[in-house]
This record gives sequence, structure tokens and C-alpha cells, in this order.
Amino acid sequence: MSRLESIDTTRLRWFVAVAEELHFARAARGLGISRQRLSGTVIELEEELGTKLFVPGAQPTQLSPDGQEVLSEARALIAAADAAEPRVESAATDRLRVGFVPGVTVTKWERIWADRFPDIALTLTPIPMKEQEQALREGAVDMCFVRLPIDREGMSAIPLYRELPVVVVPKDHPIALFEQVATKDLADERMQDASDLDDAAMTMELVAAVSGAAIVPHSIARLHHRKDLVYRTVTDVPETEIALAWPAAKTTELAEEFVGVVRGRSQRSSRSPSGQQPEKKKQPVAKKAVVKKAGVKKGGAKKPATPSRQGGAKNPGKRRGR
Repeated sequence: MSRLESIDTTRLRWFVAVAEELHFARAARGLGISRQRLSGTVIELEEELGTKLFVPGAQPTQLSPDGQEVLSEARALIAAADAAEPRVESAATDRLRVGFVPGVTVTKWERIWADRFPDIALTLTPIPMKEQEQALREGAVDMCFVRLPIDREGMSAIPLYRELPVVVVPKDHPIALFEQVATKDLADERMQDASDLDDAAMTMELVAAVSGAAIVPHSIARLHHRKDLVYRTVTDVPETEIALAWPAAKTTELAEEFVGVVRGRSQRSSRSPSGQQPEKKKQPVAKKAVVKKAGVKKGGAKKPATPSRQGGAKNPGKRRGR
């Protein structure tokens, strides 16, 4: 019996991700979790197994001899678990695969979808920003929360919101005293290249190490928040824009339903497929029986209507003011 059989598969997958990447930040990004949570899970795993899985203090990250053995065992257990799962998953013929780039939080939409469509699986996959278009065009996901711009040819895209740019600096930096700054205020700073948002964790490391600065979207600074760094709004740098995109030729009913969820439409909205209920046929109205009264011929004089209490005729026998 393997010593890992009592450990849940999710924790094993997280360990394998770190062991294969040999980089905690990249592994956490690929798993869609925080670096702190991933590190904590590995520490708990080491305590449970009574051994070090990685060489302490090694830069770059290195597996220990015991870690190599655990990696081999973990891969075998994960493969066995995956082999047993497809039969269960194949029963769900309807599913929607949605990707999201770093900085996008999808928890709210995931919860609404689960409440509204409990029988339709929603798979959420973290996608590196540099692979966002490729993931859509090659069918790795059905839809994706992307950071604009993208090539719009053959794509449908709904802009959702804009993100303010912020500058990240060490906590004791003079800029930390201000609420917002302009680029001219950063003219003498050692600016780090932050164009690769997929490697933002390393950018933050550099800012902390050399007391530099970096400009990134607000969500990225928040995602990689550290106690030794602060971020302040930059007033004259263009905002970035987040959109939901998908191949136009694959605009399915599920895609339209997800658009409705993201845009905040109600479940009964007529703009969503599930809200477009067929009109009910009108039931024939029963005709009232006509009672003919004696002495009144068809087309004769009608009986005067009885006045109502509110707004009706006054009693002719009374005078006003008396």
C-alpha cells in the first residue's frame, strides 16, 4: 500500500504541479490558487509524510531525493484516479469550458451558474494571457475572460470592465505617501519591465529586491500582494479592459446563457434561451348566456345604467345647498 493513498488527489496534483514547474509562483498561477495557499499545502504534506519534498533554501527550487520518490508515486495515483473518472464525467453531455486570464475573479459567476444550471458542468481553467487567443481558436476552452486587445476576426467579445493602472513600490518608498501619482513622478525610478503579466510574481520579486517600481493593472497588483510592497494609482497611463470572448461560429445556447449570467440578467430574461418560453395558447372565453326580457325588442331602447355611489348622478329629488 502506498503511503500516499490516504492523501486526497487534489493535494497530490498541487504537489506534482510544483514538482514539474520547480517554481511555486508559476505552479500556483497554473492551478488558479494563491502562492501562499500552495506553499502551505506543500508544508502540510511534508509534515504529514515526515520528510522534506524540496531542498530547503535551494534557488531555483529543487526536489529532494524523497521528493523524487513521492513525485513518482503521486503521478501513478493521479493517473489511476483519472482513469476511473471519465465514465462518470461522460454522463454529463452538456458542459461549458471557460478560461480566465490572471487577475480575473470568476467565483461569483461560478456560484450563479451552479444555482441556475446545476445539471450542466462549468469547467473554469486559468489561462496565461499570452495564450488567451490560442486557447479559444484551438478549442481548449469554449469561452474566455481575456485582457484586450485581441484579434477580433472570427471572435465575439463583450467588454465587461476597465482596470486602473497602479505602480508597485516597496512599502518604505516615498511614493507610498501619496494616493496617486503621474508618470512624471516616476521619471527617476528604476522601472521594471511588467509587460509579461503572466510573470508578474517575478516582477514583484524584483521590485522588492532592488527597490524599483513597476506599473501593472490593479487586479494583478492585488493578486500578487505582498506585505513589503504597496501600490498607488497612476493617473496618466491607459486603463486595461477585460472582456468575455468566444469564437463567433460557436455561439451556442450555453454560451448565450453564460453571457446572461455575466451580464447580470435574471433567470427569466427573454434574452436568454432558457427564458424564451413558448407562448401559451389562449383558452376560449366562455360566452355569457343572453337572457331576453319581455317587452324589449332587439335593437330597442336600453335600460338606463344605475348610477354608482362615486361619481354617479345626484338624487333628482334634492337640491344643492339645501
